[in-house]
Amino acid sequence: MKPTREFWRRWAESLRRYQLHNFAAFFLEAGSPLALIGAQALYFGEGLVKNEQLSALANLLEDDQEMRAFADFLNQGADA
Repeated sequence: MKPTREFWRRWAESLRRYQLHNFAAFFLEAGSPLALIGAQALYFGEGLVKNEQLSALANLLEDDQEMRAFADFLNQGADA
């Protein structure tokens, strides 16, 4: 499996296209317990749909440091 950070640029572009980058950054910075529940739901869904990006997103949601790092990545791109 590819490291999670390889997908960051693509995810950020998609979030910006739909103007959801600020909401996503806020959600990730909060480190909400909903992120852990979301990760578990994605892992559960792997049995139905195998997708590298979904696995990477689940890994991101489980790791507080990675969530905050991606939130910073989203915020930096918004400033540019």
